[in-house]
Amino acid sequence: MGVELQKVILYYRFAPIADPEAMRLWQETLCQSLELKGRILISKDGINGTLGGDMSALKRYVRETKKYPGFKKIDFKWSDGTGNDFPRLKIRVRDELVAFGSPEDLTVDGNGVVGAGKHLNPYEVHKLVEERGDEVVFFDGRNAFESRIGRFRGAIVPDTRTTPDFVRELESGKFDHLKDKPVVTYCTGGIRCEILSAVMVDNGFKEVYQIEGGIVKYGKKYGDKGLWEGSLYTFDARMAIDFSSKTKVIGECESCNAPTKQFYNCARKACHELVLLCEDCSKIDVSKSCIHDSNRAYDSEMIG
Repeated sequence: MGVELQKVILYYRFAPIADPEAMRLWQETLCQSLELKGRILISKDGINGTLGGDMSALKRYVRETKKYPGFKKIDFKWSDGTGNDFPRLKIRVRDELVAFGSPEDLTVDGNGVVGAGKHLNPYEVHKLVEERGDEVVFFDGRNAFESRIGRFRGAIVPDTRTTPDFVRELESGKFDHLKDKPVVTYCTGGIRCEILSAVMVDNGFKEVYQIEGGIVKYGKKYGDKGLWEGSLYTFDARMAIDFSSKTKVIGECESCNAPTKQFYNCARKACHELVLLCEDCSKIDVSKSCIHDSNRAYDSEMIG
């Protein structure tokens, strides 16, 4: 009998959940029975998860999860795994699936987030750029460090370390000149832009879009032949994935400026910063020495 293919799935769905704790117990039992590892967040507004394991087990997980009425339309994004992408299974109930800091301002119905930007599939993104040209603005909906190894060409990358920083950035007025332009928000799998695009609309941006399925779906469609450049940061042991064998390396080593896409954990265990280093510098302990502000906030349970 051959070795099973290892895969990773990334998914979310905004749908009202009457009993998040009961949902957590069901998901925990299902994942344990299939020997899956990863992270799942559940709230009254829906589910957000990423899991790794045998392809057959993940396919069964998908079938079973879609049996819940609110999850029938979940778009599961698949990528190659290693079998060791997650150390354990963690399933948590949270007030927010994406911690923008104002769960009371979020309204969700059977169709998702109320007031969010219009979804564009990858083809429609290209069509918009063809029709509107340089007028189109790509707006990165991830934490700023993720963009260091991959981003849409010419994208605006806000100064963000945590998701709530987006609210501060938008309310600062520094992006008010974009309010009349077509703005395409993007993130790893799409969930962060569901909220971000709604926040932008609330802040007076008149034409806001979000890429359906996020960078993952766009990369699967166009690889490295489209508007995306570089690697995609992932919140698992892989830390980065490429969309083809010709992926451009746009990251720069913090120590010597050599091209790299590899992040390393800071040498101090209590520090949650990542250091972008080339292979040679990663072997030098001083390269990972902690010079970071221990009081700075970070997103503790990001999925994508």
